[in-house]
Amino acid sequence: MAERKIIAKNSIGGVSFLVSSDIYPLIELWHRWLAKEKQMSQHSVAAYLRDLAAFMGFLGSHLGHKPSLDDLTSLDPSDFRGWLVHRANLNFAKASTARALSALRSFFERLELEGFNGKTSIAAVKSPRIPRSVPRPLDEGAVSKLIKAAGSDSTGLSEDWQLKRDVAVLFLLYGCGLRISEALSLKRSEVEGRSQLNIKGKGGKERVIPSLPIVQDAIRSYIDSYPKTLMADDLLFRGHRGGVLNARVIQKRVVTLRQRLGLPENATPHSLRHSFATHLLQNGGDLRSIQELLGHASLSTTQRYTDVDASALITTYTSSHPRAR
Repeated sequence: MAERKIIAKNSIGGVSFLVSSDIYPLIELWHRWLAKEKQMSQHSVAAYLRDLAAFMGFLGSHLGHKPSLDDLTSLDPSDFRGWLVHRANLNFAKASTARALSALRSFFERLELEGFNGKTSIAAVKSPRIPRSVPRPLDEGAVSKLIKAAGSDSTGLSEDWQLKRDVAVLFLLYGCGLRISEALSLKRSEVEGRSQLNIKGKGGKERVIPSLPIVQDAIRSYIDSYPKTLMADDLLFRGHRGGVLNARVIQKRVVTLRQRLGLPENATPHSLRHSFATHLLQNGGDLRSIQELLGHASLSTTQRYTDVDASALITTYTSSHPRAR
């Protein structure tokens, strides 16, 4: 029998797949399912597609030909474990492999819904154990320094409205616990003069967050200083050329401020969200309320902040108790 050659590259969502023609429509169906029904973010969908493409590439090298639907439905747990070993040999991080395995589970779940087998085999494969990460918040003093410094510019390169824009963004991250993507996706009408914000977060999960007067004041100051007219349905935060503000601009600004102020490396836009949750917990907030404010689907995710609080308590104890010195 002549050896089958891999000659075609099919692209879905900007990701190329070397697969048999009978698999390609199923990947397209899965892609739409993730985006429309599962309402995963664009970044998550792209990551899942890359993970599946990498698995198909591994499988093709293992089989010696483009994987077909028959190949997929005849896989057993040892095939998936071989793929896990392959990733381990390439020094992939456990967290990356765990996400890739979740992508495969999702794909084979979709196949099973379409009447094909395969999910049972992957269900027998255990995900790598990942050490539970602990959020790294800033203390209240560091947050105040960071936001205050964002309102000034020693280089003279930024205009006044840009400084006020950056302050408003940072206030939304710390004062409302938003992800930077959530803050930058807000329209003027969704924020201006509102004491509560309706936020659509990961997976399309909606939540309502109080907007403190100091946050509203920062937003009003930015809007008043912006040199152009912002319509109600316009995205609120704009770049220096008038286009939509890129998250990278805020990230780079925080790095510059962090270095100037001598703040730790964990001083990032996302650390302000961690700080929001940690400071609420330290001041008597309950986990369920914080879970709702952050938009976490699982309480176990929010419980990571109790580890931070306990760590701070131990540090205070060891530095204060006479017998601990």
